[in-house]
Amino acid sequence: MPGERPVLYESFDDRFRTGRCMNGDEGLEVLYTGCRWAEGPVYLPAWRQLIWSDIPNDRMLRWDEETGSVSVFRHSAGHTNGNTLDLEGRLVTCEQGNRRVTRTEHDGTITVLADRWQGKRLNSPNDATVKSDGSIWFSDPDFGITSDYEGYRAQSEIGSNNVYRIEPDTGRVRLVADGFGAPNGLVFSPDERQLYVSDTKAGFIRVFDVRDDGTLSDGSVFAAAGARTAARFDNLRFDADGRLWAAAMADGVHCYDPDGTLIGRLNVPETVANISWGAAKRNRLFIAAETSLYSLVMGVTGTHQTGPGRRPWLGPAR
Repeated sequence: MPGERPVLYESFDDRFRTGRCMNGDEGLEVLYTGCRWAEGPVYLPAWRQLIWSDIPNDRMLRWDEETGSVSVFRHSAGHTNGNTLDLEGRLVTCEQGNRRVTRTEHDGTITVLADRWQGKRLNSPNDATVKSDGSIWFSDPDFGITSDYEGYRAQSEIGSNNVYRIEPDTGRVRLVADGFGAPNGLVFSPDERQLYVSDTKAGFIRVFDVRDDGTLSDGSVFAAAGARTAARFDNLRFDADGRLWAAAMADGVHCYDPDGTLIGRLNVPETVANISWGAAKRNRLFIAAETSLYSLVMGVTGTHQTGPGRRPWLGPAR
């Protein structure tokens, strides 16, 4: 009917309702619009701000929770993509155009953490996550070198799209997983015993067991787009009850039970690239979708992904 509000929550399994996933705001709040392709939202608790990337415009934007204002955080930013925080609350950024992973220090200077593997330039780092031992794990597809739209067109020196680990003590870059079409979002399970990695081109989310020495198992398919032809997976986040939330591009935001069942979805009017939890209770979901930044205050709480405040996971709430 004309003027009828689109359904935000779509349940495929009763666990989506009973798990409070449908509790919260009845609609999305538009925090900003005017990007060319929005990605990489990360919430900075100390500043009550959210930083995200507008890749083709080569800028990083900043939304202030207190005032609602949006400003440019960094311009000529290296066509940044994913952002996260390290254990000291410093910004870790995947600079897709500059083909490197960097850290913004507390004084504003930028430190290069990784730009090569075995002497060869990285493709275009996409997303990063930080383990509680301080190691930084990142995906390296070729999105930033296939054209000049999101980076600079170039040939891959490595010849494959992989996932890497930056050692916390030596800074050495080590390949930990390969065999991807295009590795994209990555996130540790709340207990850090598994690493989940989306493969955008293959339409899969793969899960790997994490060994004590920092190596990974061969991995298996946790979820597949299957019949949902609009779905292509980008970044991933967990909530405090162990459910995995996935940016599923044109198919909105997917929610998976720990057993891999797709139990529900959030319908978003634009193509969803990235999601991130934030605000004081970490129950505000920020959604970077195509030209806009949206948010939704929910009945579920996100995990402390990285940065100050991260704590051992004690299992799902009962």
